[in-house]
Amino acid sequence: MTVPATALPPELPDPLAGRVRAWLADDPDAADRAELTRLCAEAVRDPAALDELDDRFRAPLRFGTAGLRGPLRAGPGGMNTAVVRRAAAGLAAWLRATAAGSGAATGSGPGAGGGNPAAAALVVIGYDARHRSEAFALDSARVVAGAGLRALVLPGPLPTPVLAFAVRHLRADAGVMVTASHNPAADNGYKVYLGGAEPDPGRGAQLVAPADADIERRIAAAGPAAAIPLAETWRRLDGRIVEDYVHAAVAAVLDLAPTADSAPTADPGEPEPVQAIVAYTPLHGVGAQTLAAVFAAAGLAAATLVDEQAAPDPDFPTVPWPNPEEAGAMDRALALGERIGADLVLATDPDADRCAVAVGGRLLTGDEIGLLLADQVLRRRPGPVATTLVSSSGLRALARCAGVTYRETLTGFKWIMRADPELVFGYEEALGYALVPDLVRDKDGITAALAVALIATAAKRRGRTLLDLLDELAARIGVHETGQRSVRFTDVTRIATAMRRLRSQPPPRLADRAVTGRRDLLSDGVLPAEGVLPAAGVLPAADVFVLFLGDDRVTFRPSGTEPKLKVYLEVVEPVAAGAATAVAAARERARSRLAELTVAIDDLIARLG
Repeated sequence: MTVPATALPPELPDPLAGRVRAWLADDPDAADRAELTRLCAEAVRDPAALDELDDRFRAPLRFGTAGLRGPLRAGPGGMNTAVVRRAAAGLAAWLRATAAGSGAATGSGPGAGGGNPAAAALVVIGYDARHRSEAFALDSARVVAGAGLRALVLPGPLPTPVLAFAVRHLRADAGVMVTASHNPAADNGYKVYLGGAEPDPGRGAQLVAPADADIERRIAAAGPAAAIPLAETWRRLDGRIVEDYVHAAVAAVLDLAPTADSAPTADPGEPEPVQAIVAYTPLHGVGAQTLAAVFAAAGLAAATLVDEQAAPDPDFPTVPWPNPEEAGAMDRALALGERIGADLVLATDPDADRCAVAVGGRLLTGDEIGLLLADQVLRRRPGPVATTLVSSSGLRALARCAGVTYRETLTGFKWIMRADPELVFGYEEALGYALVPDLVRDKDGITAALAVALIATAAKRRGRTLLDLLDELAARIGVHETGQRSVRFTDVTRIATAMRRLRSQPPPRLADRAVTGRRDLLSDGVLPAEGVLPAAGVLPAADVFVLFLGDDRVTFRPSGTEPKLKVYLEVVEPVAAGAATAVAAARERARSRLAELTVAIDDLIARLG
């Protein structure tokens, strides 16, 4: 394919002008070329436009905690046709190379789970309802097919968990999900999942080092985007893949749900069992239809939707930040819950891999939801559990009570899912939960929402709420109060500066309490050997710094998906003799200490920044 030459303003400075000229010559998308050409014309008379142009060419997008993610814009620093085609070409080249070799990059070669070693590698591709998501998915399929591999595309905009399910269900060698999850409307992204052999705990999980770096090298070597071969031999799957997910998800969650014996109806004379009243918002994303299907298949009453947020809308008109963790994102759902007398308010983020929960107008933290779900899973299926080093230590305490293995990982489900081959449950504080890792090797907001609704329904039949269940849990493992602070930076270099200052001059005291210990994963973490992940219990090197104040802790890390410095706080307060009556007082003490620590952290962040 020959791309028409584009004249640039002669005033555009070098070497930027040369980089832009080379990119335009290789960009196969006419609209992206026109956008970049307009920006060049503006850059010669507007310093802000020149800064924007320079930013786009400063560095290519890199794989972070959740894959490739960035603003929709032309140039190597954005999500666009050229970047997506090169990413797909790099993935296809990696699949071909590892199939031809020993599979050392992942511990198992592509095709190991496909049942036909002679067949070309299979890639399953999904997408959400964001701007350009479908176009990027189809472009990826054409590139994969052009490389001589097999490509299957999901039947429409669907939740990320359906794609993660399809990778394992279809025994694919890799999966791609085009989504930016809960990022603003101006962003999009590209998650990559890896296949593998049956014993591999990473089969169907997102990619990790060193495979990510190897794929990046192959992306860099992919050549001009306009010259990448394309083919139309890809195939679109029909609705049966969604039906398979719904059937499998419902069966698995019902198997974990509270039993009828432990959840009798509130009144044995009632003709119908008591059901929890649920309000729900998909936040303009793709979760509504799939969640409705699993609720119906599980025999639950349909959730009442926030009408103005029910249909997919890539502009997210009612929520500038479509993240249930962001202040105000769930206001409409909470208001709906109050109007209908809901026992439970649920929200999923735009690609429905995260789930938020509110009860009685109070938003539960991701840690609270994770511990409730973990407790239920361990009652029915004892086994190894995992969470991240920034999540609550309550899971460690719960695992100790249950007599099961506890694993701690770096932030991100790609690490949680590899924590143990026999993993039965994993979660992270950022509203991500894996109830059935053998089914979906990633966080799944749909199964989490269904499980929470079933737990809330069982509790209601006993005259209880999820808040009561949290108190019962605290009586067993102590009160674990968690909080989070985050600072968004326009200049991302300031995040690195803040982390350097923290390491060089850590505070000796916080909130009038002595800092009793420090942990720095840049020095304490282990660099992975070629083709080998660190052993269980050993964390890879990472930009994470932890301060300990006795059993309490504060953890600092840069976000892997947004220009933020994130700080996680946890306060642990024992409950006297495990007495339920002592929980309220212990919780009040913990919250008071957490509030004092939060003030101290706000002051520290201001000084670091």
